Amino acid sequence: MSKVYTTEELIQILAAERQACLKGERLKLEVKVSGNPVIDQFIRTDGLQKFTAYQDFKAAIHDYQRENQVSGVIWREMTVKGKSLRYPEVDTQLIALNSDLEILKSAKNSIWDFWCAVTAKMDLYLSFNNSKQHQKVTIADVERIAHITEWASLWKWENSNFLEIILQLGWGKPEEASYKRGRPKSGSEFIHAVNPGNLPIG
Repeated sequence: MSKVYTTEELIQILAAERQACLKGERLKLEVKVSGNPVIDQFIRTDGLQKFTAYQDFKAAIHDYQRENQVSGVIWREMTVKGKSLRYPEVDTQLIALNSDLEILKSAKNSIWDFWCAVTAKMDLYLSFNNSKQHQKVTIADVERIAHITEWASLWKWENSNFLEIILQLGWGKPEEASYKRGRPKSGSEFIHAVNPGNLPIG
């Protein structure tokens, strides 16, 4: 029986392949920009060839995940204001299996409780227009969003004089949720908590 790669090994394989594609060591040569041979001869296609080569490789890894039931979940730890939380998220280069979605759903309440505890008295903003704009919201607004979503994830930006904690509240497949391409079946909203008087940067 052949060895089945682990989640961590797949992440390493994808990182190495991405670097090889960026260096031009992997190209999908048949890629054309416009499909018109007269126009295509004047357009540099190497960037598109590199991108397409990586996307094809990543799709093959996703097929491998499904066939071998290799989880896309990795475990993160966040510490804010002396409180710590270990929580699951799907690696950005992998996909979530159905079993992974169940793991994410079961962690939502602990992520929500942690976020509420560490963001008390902070200003809250909902991002929109692909995170280019932010609108101030209340905790009641965020609770309504949390109530209708399935899973959550966290990020933070922190230095000596700034703290931003981002709560992603999502539904459907995480790999389709961030970039609006999966709507309406998959999607997410991002809530940014910052100290009073600050604006989100993430």
